[in-house]
Amino acid sequence: MFNLFKPKEKNQETIAKLPLMLTNTKSGKLETFKPINEDCVSIYSCGPTVYDIPHIGNLRAYVFVDTLIRTLHYNGYNTNHTVNFTDFGHLTDDGDDGDDKMMKALRREDMDISLESMRMLSDRYIKAFMDDMESLNILPPSQYARASDYIDEQIELISSLEDSGYTYVIDDGVYFDVSKYKEYGTLGNLNLAGQKAGARIASNPQKKDPHDFCLWKFGDIGWESKWGKGCPGWHIECSAMAFATLGTELDIHTGGVDHITVHHNNEIAQSECASGKTFARYWLHNEHLTMEGEKISKSSGQALTLNDLYQKGYTADVYRYWLLTAHYRTRVQYSDTALSNALNAVNKLKRLMFETWPTDQGTCETKYVEKFHQAINNDLDTPSAVAVLWEVARDPDIKDTDKRALVLHFDQILGLGLDIDPEKGRSALGYLSPADVPEDVTLLIEERQVARIAQNWTEADRIRDAITARGYQLEDTPEGARVSLSELDKV
Repeated sequence: MFNLFKPKEKNQETIAKLPLMLTNTKSGKLETFKPINEDCVSIYSCGPTVYDIPHIGNLRAYVFVDTLIRTLHYNGYNTNHTVNFTDFGHLTDDGDDGDDKMMKALRREDMDISLESMRMLSDRYIKAFMDDMESLNILPPSQYARASDYIDEQIELISSLEDSGYTYVIDDGVYFDVSKYKEYGTLGNLNLAGQKAGARIASNPQKKDPHDFCLWKFGDIGWESKWGKGCPGWHIECSAMAFATLGTELDIHTGGVDHITVHHNNEIAQSECASGKTFARYWLHNEHLTMEGEKISKSSGQALTLNDLYQKGYTADVYRYWLLTAHYRTRVQYSDTALSNALNAVNKLKRLMFETWPTDQGTCETKYVEKFHQAINNDLDTPSAVAVLWEVARDPDIKDTDKRALVLHFDQILGLGLDIDPEKGRSALGYLSPADVPEDVTLLIEERQVARIAQNWTEADRIRDAITARGYQLEDTPEGARVSLSELDKV
């Protein structure tokens, strides 16, 4: 169990009056959140298939989930949260055909095809994922679950389904018979009759129904089982790991909208047939991130990584801020212009926090706390929550110490990492300390200040140009001129 913080006593009454509303994909409606157990909320989040560096479209899902977790904590709930790592069995078409993504990655990197190599490869990309999570200031889950560590649980779950008559065997594996589960396809309100084999679900003439899915895939690489050597299907992995770490009934299951049609409907079918219980009360899905009108994906060739953003001059907190300015259920279009605007906003906010507003103890004005809470409890409305933050920053009637206190309060949800020592914050803005500024540049800055006092703007501009020519940039602030390296020298 994990809780970031408990709401302060003075806010308890306010919080009690505000229900948490979430859009449930299962009903298609905005619903009041009511957990199974008031003491702890169970959440399962579909994690990455660890065959490559995560791209920024992948990462959007985890910023969304982090906002959800922080909001649950803000409302006084503890959480038990599992994120899985898929390190085998995820086929390229998300169904039962195509190459295993891990096998494909082994060939890409000229590694031998074996379970040992697969483990080694996934170790590398798990680390890359964890590094990105840390950079984005994403709270760690209660546990990560790695699919290859839960083989026994997956075999046991398949055996249970077999014993209950939900499976059949064909040439390439053990399959789940969706005709035995009458509710199949209700998530997302799928039109199963209108779907044809070969469209979303690949054709297999031995399947009883095109929507039947593989529970155990026969193959030379994998594990021994009573059905023969092979590996569990991608869908059964998640159910087994959720059961093992959270139990058979979950409060919330999250993932991207691309999981609704196949993966999550398959999870529901096999889980509920195995347990006889409702698998998850609330299903929450984030929308795609697009570039030039197309979903960002590795297959599209537009798979920007967080490191690619760094090379463009954008930090992880800038990317996080930009995502928060759009609702998680809204498809958003990536552009350098959008990231540049986010960069300007984040830098402005940091200058207020680390340079302008004093660090003396402030208080949180109830009006703005309530307004922010109403926004975030309305289906994680982060655009409105961010707007409240800037409303506070512009309000002339609030003391600067209270503005800073409010922003720090909001940042427990927004997760921009503003609760750091101001000196460290100023350093993060790229400003140089006086000791790091060369003596000749310091003298030029002093000469420029004399020219500015004399209102000799021509001379002041000439000196600024001389400083720029030396590879330094000046920014005039209420506290004096701040010095940073030029972009060219930073590279």
